[in-house]
Amino acid sequence: MNKQKRFLTDWRLHLLVLGIVVVAEMIGVIEIRLGAGMIMLLPMLFALVFGLALYFTPLVKETQSKHAEPIITLSVALLIAKIGVTIGPDLKNVIAAGPALLLQEIGNFGTIFLALPVAVLLLGMKRESIGMTHSIGREPNLGIIYDKFGFDSPEGKGVTTIYVFGTVFGALFYGFVSGFLATFTPLHPLSLAMASGVGSGSMMAAASGALIAAYPEFETQIIAFAGASNLLTYGTGLFVSVFIALPLTEKLYALFRRWKGDRP
Repeated sequence: MNKQKRFLTDWRLHLLVLGIVVVAEMIGVIEIRLGAGMIMLLPMLFALVFGLALYFTPLVKETQSKHAEPIITLSVALLIAKIGVTIGPDLKNVIAAGPALLLQEIGNFGTIFLALPVAVLLLGMKRESIGMTHSIGREPNLGIIYDKFGFDSPEGKGVTTIYVFGTVFGALFYGFVSGFLATFTPLHPLSLAMASGVGSGSMMAAASGALIAAYPEFETQIIAFAGASNLLTYGTGLFVSVFIALPLTEKLYALFRRWKGDRP
């Protein structure tokens, strides 16, 4: 109880967070056009950069850093609750989206089969690779890993690393790549719109914004397909991660460690 009271009454921490949020929201969204593509810099990105920069200043002490850890867990819990509330009223729209959207979740397994062997066999990573590769590491996946392994576990540190990396570079990557694919490949813009719904609002916004810039005549359809895909990923991705992706990642991790002659 005393520990909870300490981080709840840490006025320096709450004041710094409030200041960061206010400045980030004042900056707003910055759009950078690259040919047919578009890169969107969102307030979330600025807030993360400001927070990281302040960590290396005298304004933030080790106490504030420690007190911020449980707040992350609380924030993730609120986000998961919001996701559940959002999915409920739109179930009919998700069902009407068709089987293509239902199958798009399979594409997220690419992080397991492509990234996990590299992490374990080539880079020599250990259990942090489970948190890093079982998914793209967005909010629901943070909740899953924190609940099963704990925030300070190797798996928890791995998924947190990917979440931060995805927040900083994910929107930039998706905004650039979707514009490139829309311009230089024969893929239909609506198929790319479905692919942009990976369970991240910022990544989806960056990708769909670039697609709309390339195909303004499909604006309404791109928004609809990207939104339905993202909503479906939120709805099904949680269960896919719990029952399929995470157990599969753990089994493959143990297999790869045995191949290397190490204990899992």
